[in-house]
Amino acid sequence: MSAVSDRLPTFPWDKLAPYKATASAHPGGIVDLSVGTPVDPVPELIQKALVAAADSPGYPTVWGTPELRDAITGWVERRLGARDVTHRHVLPIVGSKELVAWLPTQLGLGPGDKVAYPRLAYPTYEVGARLARADYEVYDDPTTLDPEGLKLLWLNSPSNPTGRVLSKAELTRIVAWAREHGILIFSDECYLELGWEAEPVSVLHPDVNGGSYEGIVSVHSLSKRSNLAGYRAAFLAGDPAVLGPLLEIRKHGGMMTPAPTQAAVVAALGDDVHVREQRERYAARRTALREALLGHGFRIEHSEASLYLWATRDESCWDTVAHLAGLGILVAPGDFYGEAGENHVRVALTATDERVRAAVERL
Repeated sequence: MSAVSDRLPTFPWDKLAPYKATASAHPGGIVDLSVGTPVDPVPELIQKALVAAADSPGYPTVWGTPELRDAITGWVERRLGARDVTHRHVLPIVGSKELVAWLPTQLGLGPGDKVAYPRLAYPTYEVGARLARADYEVYDDPTTLDPEGLKLLWLNSPSNPTGRVLSKAELTRIVAWAREHGILIFSDECYLELGWEAEPVSVLHPDVNGGSYEGIVSVHSLSKRSNLAGYRAAFLAGDPAVLGPLLEIRKHGGMMTPAPTQAAVVAALGDDVHVREQRERYAARRTALREALLGHGFRIEHSEASLYLWATRDESCWDTVAHLAGLGILVAPGDFYGEAGENHVRVALTATDERVRAAVERL
């Protein structure tokens, strides 16, 4: 056990504990803007679908019900502009984090194989490479990487933590480069429906991939767009030559989305109204927090999409964390996402309207 755990970095969120204690001691209570966990209710139609499927005594299938696959293929074509998507092009997963953490292992990567991900990135990309004993490196522009030994290239648009969006032209150039060198792309698009000052584009769009899904897979989650973080609901879409073997591996590993969750996902993907309503909530919170941070002396960078504001006062991120904790506001230090974030903090929009108002007043 220790041989595996020793490969992993220190769990970063444990380092926030003393600052959380400081923020919690504020007379008005803590405003926790650190972890991007949804706080709004699960839409009623999704809850009803879950309850209706609660009597599910048998094992669910890893590939999901035909209804679930229909819902995913329909959404991918309707929302992402993908074409000719069949059941072979999709695969449900048990939340996106388990996929990110275990993908290099499931792809059979190991020592000598390289995994690359953005310089500022979700820490689990690195964790996945470490679990597989693969090498890993970061990039600003992936096409400047040495392709030798590079087996898995992670894209993340909109970005966590920065909210940066890769343009259609950038994605097209990267996909062409990766194909030229036989490099598999996994594109983490979990925040795609939360574009504010830019319109995020999927690698599944034909203008990006030329009408072929060869060598590309997109990752999507319902955690943020439908408040389903507690349901562990996500899916992959893309190259059947990649998803087919993954399906077989995941069958052996018992990586099954629970049947009630599958039914809930069908309902969620079939309804766009609740997504628009949730977007409006986040948009209002974003506007309020952004103006308050700017008025407090912060500079906001990127942040044109996603559920975060990437903010800086041009000081150590931990000094900023301490300053805000003194106001009863907890944020994430930028160095959780890479050394390049050492002077930034990530401010999540995932707090209730009441807590956001409290943060605005304190700022």
